Amino acid sequence: MTASSEKSRNIGILIFDGVEELDFVGPYEVFTMSNEVHGMEGRDRPDRVSLITETGRAITGAKGMTVEAHMGIADVESLDVLLVPGGIGTRREAQNEKLLSWIAKTAGTCEWVTSVCTGSLLLCAAGPAAGKRVTTHWAFIPTLRDMGKAAAVLENIRYVRDGNVVTAAGVSAGIDMALWLTGQMHGQDHARHTQHAMQYDPAPPYAAAV
Repeated sequence: MTASSEKSRNIGILIFDGVEELDFVGPYEVFTMSNEVHGMEGRDRPDRVSLITETGRAITGAKGMTVEAHMGIADVESLDVLLVPGGIGTRREAQNEKLLSWIAKTAGTCEWVTSVCTGSLLLCAAGPAAGKRVTTHWAFIPTLRDMGKAAAVLENIRYVRDGNVVTAAGVSAGIDMALWLTGQMHGQDHARHTQHAMQYDPAPPYAAAV
Protein backbone atom coordinates (compact mmCIF):
# COMPACT_ATOMS: atom_id res chain seq x y z
CA MET A 1 0.00 0.00 0.00
CA THR A 2 1.43 3.41 -0.93
CA ALA A 3 2.13 6.24 1.48
CA SER A 4 -0.55 8.25 -0.33
CA SER A 5 -3.16 5.59 0.39
CA GLU A 6 -2.24 5.58 4.11
CA LYS A 7 -2.71 9.30 4.54
CA SER A 8 -5.89 10.64 6.13
CA ARG A 9 -7.36 13.72 4.50
CA ASN A 10 -9.61 16.58 5.48
CA ILE A 11 -12.32 16.78 2.80
CA GLY A 12 -14.58 19.82 2.67
CA ILE A 13 -17.74 20.05 0.57
CA LEU A 14 -19.08 23.57 0.14
CA ILE A 15 -22.87 23.86 0.01
CA PHE A 16 -25.17 26.86 -0.40
CA ASP A 17 -28.80 27.74 -1.03
CA GLY A 18 -29.82 26.44 -4.44
CA VAL A 19 -27.14 23.75 -4.56
CA GLU A 20 -28.05 20.72 -6.69
CA GLU A 21 -28.51 17.97 -4.13
CA LEU A 22 -26.93 14.99 -5.90
CA ASP A 23 -23.94 17.15 -6.86
CA PHE A 24 -22.78 16.97 -3.24
CA VAL A 25 -24.70 14.01 -1.79
CA GLY A 26 -23.19 11.66 -4.40
CA PRO A 27 -19.55 12.51 -3.57
CA TYR A 28 -20.41 12.65 0.14
CA GLU A 29 -21.66 9.06 -0.13
CA VAL A 30 -18.46 8.02 -1.91
CA PHE A 31 -16.12 9.61 0.63
CA THR A 32 -18.04 8.39 3.67
CA MET A 33 -18.48 4.91 2.21
CA SER A 34 -14.73 4.90 1.63
CA ASN A 35 -14.34 5.44 5.37
CA GLU A 36 -16.59 2.45 6.07
CA VAL A 37 -14.49 0.33 3.71
CA HIS A 38 -11.39 1.47 5.59
CA GLY A 39 -13.00 -0.01 8.69
CA MET A 40 -13.79 -3.28 6.91
CA GLU A 41 -10.15 -3.40 5.83
CA GLY A 42 -9.06 -3.07 9.44
CA ARG A 43 -7.74 0.48 9.10
CA ASP A 44 -8.38 3.20 11.65
CA ARG A 45 -7.40 6.35 9.72
CA PRO A 46 -10.57 7.48 7.93
CA ASP A 47 -10.86 10.78 6.15
CA ARG A 48 -12.81 13.60 7.73
CA VAL A 49 -15.69 14.70 5.49
CA SER A 50 -17.39 18.01 6.30
CA LEU A 51 -20.28 19.96 4.81
CA ILE A 52 -19.41 23.66 4.87
CA THR A 53 -21.64 26.70 4.40
CA GLU A 54 -20.70 30.36 4.39
CA THR A 55 -22.36 31.03 7.75
CA GLY A 56 -22.44 27.57 9.32
CA ARG A 57 -26.23 27.55 9.12
CA ALA A 58 -28.46 25.15 7.20
CA ILE A 59 -29.15 25.61 3.50
CA THR A 60 -31.99 24.64 1.19
CA GLY A 61 -31.06 22.86 -2.01
CA ALA A 62 -32.43 23.35 -5.51
CA LYS A 63 -34.98 20.54 -5.03
CA GLY A 64 -36.04 21.67 -1.55
CA MET A 65 -33.81 19.49 0.63
CA THR A 66 -32.77 21.23 3.84
CA VAL A 67 -29.26 20.31 4.98
CA GLU A 68 -27.39 21.19 8.15
CA ALA A 69 -23.74 22.19 7.92
CA HIS A 70 -20.91 20.78 9.99
CA MET A 71 -19.21 24.20 10.04
CA GLY A 72 -18.99 27.63 8.46
CA ILE A 73 -16.13 28.88 6.33
CA ALA A 74 -14.71 30.81 9.30
CA ASP A 75 -14.32 27.52 11.18
CA VAL A 76 -12.24 25.81 8.49
CA GLU A 77 -8.55 25.67 9.35
CA SER A 78 -7.31 23.87 6.24
CA LEU A 79 -8.48 21.30 3.73
CA ASP A 80 -6.73 18.64 1.68
CA VAL A 81 -9.68 18.35 -0.71
CA LEU A 82 -12.21 21.02 -1.62
CA LEU A 83 -15.34 20.08 -3.55
CA VAL A 84 -17.65 22.75 -4.98
CA PRO A 85 -20.99 21.44 -6.29
CA GLY A 86 -23.27 23.18 -8.76
CA GLY A 87 -26.91 24.13 -9.00
CA ILE A 88 -28.88 27.27 -9.69
CA GLY A 89 -27.33 28.88 -6.61
CA THR A 90 -23.94 29.11 -8.30
CA ARG A 91 -25.19 32.05 -10.39
CA ARG A 92 -25.69 34.05 -7.21
CA GLU A 93 -22.56 32.83 -5.47
CA ALA A 94 -20.44 33.78 -8.50
CA GLN A 95 -21.05 37.38 -7.35
CA ASN A 96 -20.28 36.62 -3.69
CA GLU A 97 -16.80 38.09 -3.23
CA LYS A 98 -16.47 36.80 0.33
CA LEU A 99 -17.11 33.22 -0.74
CA LEU A 100 -14.95 33.49 -3.87
CA SER A 101 -12.09 34.85 -1.79
CA TRP A 102 -12.46 31.92 0.63
CA ILE A 103 -12.45 29.43 -2.25
CA ALA A 104 -9.30 31.00 -3.70
CA LYS A 105 -7.48 31.06 -0.36
CA THR A 106 -8.52 27.55 0.66
CA ALA A 107 -7.75 26.02 -2.73
CA GLY A 108 -4.23 27.41 -2.58
CA THR A 109 -3.16 24.82 -0.02
CA CYS A 110 -5.32 21.89 -1.18
CA GLU A 111 -4.01 18.67 -2.62
CA TRP A 112 -7.12 18.47 -4.83
CA VAL A 113 -9.63 21.13 -5.88
CA THR A 114 -12.79 19.73 -7.44
CA SER A 115 -16.22 20.69 -8.71
CA VAL A 116 -19.40 19.07 -9.96
CA CYS A 117 -21.71 20.54 -12.60
CA THR A 118 -21.79 24.35 -12.50
CA GLY A 119 -19.48 24.36 -9.49
CA SER A 120 -16.84 24.91 -12.17
CA LEU A 121 -18.29 28.41 -12.56
CA LEU A 122 -17.22 29.21 -9.00
CA LEU A 123 -13.78 27.65 -9.48
CA CYS A 124 -13.27 29.74 -12.61
CA ALA A 125 -14.58 32.92 -10.98
CA ALA A 126 -12.46 32.39 -7.85
CA GLY A 127 -9.35 31.53 -9.83
CA PRO A 128 -8.37 27.88 -9.20
CA ALA A 129 -9.81 26.70 -12.55
CA ALA A 130 -8.84 29.80 -14.55
CA GLY A 131 -6.58 28.79 -17.43
CA LYS A 132 -7.42 25.10 -16.91
CA ARG A 133 -9.26 22.54 -19.00
CA VAL A 134 -12.64 22.00 -17.34
CA THR A 135 -16.09 20.55 -17.88
CA THR A 136 -19.59 21.18 -16.56
CA HIS A 137 -23.22 20.23 -17.14
CA TRP A 138 -23.96 19.89 -20.87
CA ALA A 139 -26.49 22.72 -20.76
CA PHE A 140 -23.94 25.11 -19.25
CA ILE A 141 -21.07 24.40 -21.68
CA PRO A 142 -21.73 27.48 -23.91
CA THR A 143 -22.10 29.80 -20.91
CA LEU A 144 -18.86 28.66 -19.33
CA ARG A 145 -17.07 29.03 -22.65
CA ASP A 146 -18.44 32.55 -23.04
CA MET A 147 -17.13 33.39 -19.58
CA GLY A 148 -13.65 33.14 -21.09
CA LYS A 149 -11.78 32.08 -17.94
CA ALA A 150 -11.02 28.42 -18.71
CA ALA A 151 -8.40 27.33 -21.22
CA ALA A 152 -10.97 24.94 -22.68
CA VAL A 153 -14.42 23.70 -21.71
CA LEU A 154 -14.72 20.06 -22.73
CA GLU A 155 -17.99 18.30 -23.46
CA ASN A 156 -19.16 14.69 -23.69
CA ILE A 157 -16.80 13.66 -20.88
CA ARG A 158 -17.64 12.68 -17.30
CA TYR A 159 -14.73 14.46 -15.59
CA VAL A 160 -11.56 16.31 -16.51
CA ARG A 161 -8.30 16.57 -14.59
CA ASP A 162 -5.90 19.45 -15.17
CA GLY A 163 -3.15 19.44 -12.57
CA ASN A 164 -4.79 19.22 -9.16
CA VAL A 165 -8.10 20.63 -10.45
CA VAL A 166 -10.76 18.03 -11.29
CA THR A 167 -14.12 19.13 -12.69
CA ALA A 168 -17.06 16.81 -13.26
CA ALA A 169 -20.00 17.14 -15.64
CA GLY A 170 -23.58 17.31 -14.41
CA VAL A 171 -25.11 15.82 -11.28
CA SER A 172 -24.42 12.06 -11.36
CA ALA A 173 -20.95 12.57 -12.88
CA GLY A 174 -19.81 13.72 -9.44
CA ILE A 175 -20.01 10.11 -8.23
CA ASP A 176 -17.65 8.98 -10.98
CA MET A 177 -15.23 11.78 -10.20
CA ALA A 178 -15.32 11.09 -6.46
CA LEU A 179 -14.59 7.39 -7.01
CA TRP A 180 -11.67 8.28 -9.28
CA LEU A 181 -10.39 10.70 -6.65
CA THR A 182 -10.74 8.05 -3.95
CA GLY A 183 -8.53 5.83 -6.11
CA GLN A 184 -5.93 8.59 -6.37
CA MET A 185 -5.92 9.08 -2.61
CA HIS A 186 -6.25 5.52 -1.35
CA GLY A 187 -5.47 3.24 -4.28
CA GLN A 188 -7.58 1.75 -7.05
CA ASP A 189 -8.35 -1.46 -5.16
CA HIS A 190 -9.83 0.55 -2.29
CA ALA A 191 -11.85 2.67 -4.73
CA ARG A 192 -13.22 -0.46 -6.41
CA HIS A 193 -14.19 -1.87 -3.00
CA THR A 194 -15.94 1.43 -2.24
CA GLN A 195 -17.78 1.27 -5.57
CA HIS A 196 -18.85 -2.30 -4.83
CA ALA A 197 -20.01 -1.37 -1.32
CA MET A 198 -22.21 1.35 -2.86
CA GLN A 199 -23.51 -1.15 -5.43
CA TYR A 200 -22.65 1.51 -7.99
CA ASP A 201 -22.76 -0.29 -11.32
CA PRO A 202 -24.92 1.96 -13.47
CA ALA A 203 -27.39 0.35 -15.81
CA PRO A 204 -29.62 3.30 -16.71
CA PRO A 205 -33.31 2.72 -17.46
CA TYR A 206 -34.24 2.25 -21.10
CA ALA A 207 -30.63 1.70 -22.16
CA ALA A 208 -30.51 -1.31 -19.86
CA ALA A 209 -33.97 -2.63 -20.63
CA VAL A 210 -34.21 -6.21 -21.89
